[in-house]
Amino acid sequence: MDIRQLTPRYFVSPQIEPGDMSALKAAGITHILCNRPDAEVPPSHSAAKMEAAAKAAGISFAVQPLTHQTMVPDVIAANRALGADTDHVVLAYCASGTRSTIAWALGQAGQMTPDAIIAAARNGGYDIENMRQVLEHPFN
Repeated sequence: MDIRQLTPRYFVSPQIEPGDMSALKAAGITHILCNRPDAEVPPSHSAAKMEAAAKAAGISFAVQPLTHQTMVPDVIAANRALGADTDHVVLAYCASGTRSTIAWALGQAGQMTPDAIIAAARNGGYDIENMRQVLEHPFN
C-alpha cells in the first residue's frame, strides 16, 4: 500500500487491494472513498468487492467514481461530503492517487488558502502547483 497523508484525517492512495483492509483498519482508517470507476479495474477490484472487504474489516465505504471530465462543481461537492466533510479518518483512492488529490484540492478551494492546499498535496507527493489559479476561489 502507498498511503499518502494530505491532512491529519485525509489520506489518498493508488489502487488498494481487498486484502489490504485489515492493515488499513490497523492504520486508523475508518472510511474509504472509492474514486475509481469500475470500468478501470478487474472484477476482483470492483467497488462492490472493495466495499464488501471494507465492511468485513469494520471500515465504512463510499463510492464517487471520478474522471477528469466529471470533476464538475456538483460532483466535487458530493465527493467532499462523502470524504473530507465527514468525521472519519478517510482514505480516498483511484489509479494513482492523483484524481483523489485533485478532487480533495478542488473541494478545499475557498476553505483553505491555495498555498496550504498545494503544500498538503506536495507533502503527499502530488504536485498540483498548476492548479493555483483554480484554487484561489471556491469551486462552484
